[in-house]
Amino acid sequence: MNQPPPPLQMWNQRFDQAAYIFGEEPNAYLQSQAQHLKPGSALAVADGEGRNGVWLAQQGLKVTGFDLSAVAIQKAQQLAARKGVRAQWVCSDWHSFDWAQAPYDNVVGIFVQFAPPAEREALFQRMDASLKPGGTLVIQGYSLQQLSFNTGGPGKREHLYDEALLTRAFAAYDLLDLRTYEAVLSEGTAHSGRSGLIGLTARKR
Repeated sequence: MNQPPPPLQMWNQRFDQAAYIFGEEPNAYLQSQAQHLKPGSALAVADGEGRNGVWLAQQGLKVTGFDLSAVAIQKAQQLAARKGVRAQWVCSDWHSFDWAQAPYDNVVGIFVQFAPPAEREALFQRMDASLKPGGTLVIQGYSLQQLSFNTGGPGKREHLYDEALLTRAFAAYDLLDLRTYEAVLSEGTAHSGRSGLIGLTARKR
């Protein structure tokens, strides 16, 4: 039986094309939460080809983003240059990224659903630790409803989110927005069509 390629190889292969597989525009849920972003700095977690980090920089934020794929990082840098903004991208997986203690005013995780439950808990803990008190957390993910669609995402139930999971993971936050909904995504070829989604925006106490 053929084994799937390791994650780095898989993502490098997917990103290695002229087109931006998730599009060049920011995630719609992130855009809708712009009023909750705090001035200052932002971390874009596993930012891929940079569409969300670039948009955050366009909002006047000092942006750091990371992704494990050097191919994606290069495309993110090119997108920032075309859009006339600056951001710092680091080529790193989430395990190896330098998660400093509370340097960021905003932490953004858009479709970071590569982590199985045990790793997801650790990832969320690091995202929490990197956010300043009073800072804003924005998460967009696929909900359990996404199993009814074939329009993107991990396709594994244990990788999907529900409201109880997110509110439990970030219990020490004040909710600003929490919604489970369906919408038609048009985010490149990778996220395209009707999708089951969940969004959380919260302020760290």
